[in-house]
Amino acid sequence: MPRKKASTLKANLFLLDADQQSFSNSQFELLAAIEECGSITASAKRVGISYKTAWDRIDAMNNLSDKPLVSRSKGGAKGGGTKLTDFGREILLGFMKLENEHAAYVDRLGTSLHSMSDLAKFLRGNTLRTSARNQFRGLIEEVVHGTVNTEVVLKISDSASIVAHITNDSSQKMKFKKGNYVIALIKSSWIILSKDLGVATSARNKLIGKVISIIKGKVNSEVIIDVGDGKTLCSIITNQSADTLRMKKGDKACALFKASSVILMAD
Repeated sequence: MPRKKASTLKANLFLLDADQQSFSNSQFELLAAIEECGSITASAKRVGISYKTAWDRIDAMNNLSDKPLVSRSKGGAKGGGTKLTDFGREILLGFMKLENEHAAYVDRLGTSLHSMSDLAKFLRGNTLRTSARNQFRGLIEEVVHGTVNTEVVLKISDSASIVAHITNDSSQKMKFKKGNYVIALIKSSWIILSKDLGVATSARNKLIGKVISIIKGKVNSEVIIDVGDGKTLCSIITNQSADTLRMKKGDKACALFKASSVILMAD
């Protein structure tokens, strides 16, 4: 009797904890490269992505993690010396063990399945996508209901909080309450930058940090600000504004955005 041909079934592993926080295989591949190479430039090359994409992924992981996974350290213009934190190393080692077990399981499953196309279509259609550059996972510290809107105070790190204004209807539907974890989305174009750290403004949110990256395009500039505790904020401003502010790497700056510019998503 001819041997039954094994299925070409493939699967990607990601971790989802009790609070619905997830990490995917591509993120762990980058962490593994950083652990081995000790350089962002070399790590990005190892996994086949650009230097900028590598930092974008690192910022996203740090912003959505309770503790930083990767630490920035001085080591030249190319970012040499960047390494995993102790927490990041623990997470990576745990994932590698799970990945080995996961691969063995998928191999066994593949011998008995011919197709998972229906499931694949379902997953593709139900994967959340967002164009918002800034995504923060945080703990709701306070919920204040008003006549029309609800104010939600979200703690994103030990030193920073974000205030969001949403409709009462949205608050009731999402069932937001103190102690819940949520995801805050802020478009980079909604963030105003100032080098005047004491500037008075009606914007409810004001995060102060250090400029760690400025990338100029033909019209706009992308400015990345380290706001502490491994969290970063991305702002897109015009090149004219960047020139007027004389913004440069290493400068102190404050990021301003309205409470109504913050979109909340249940975690």
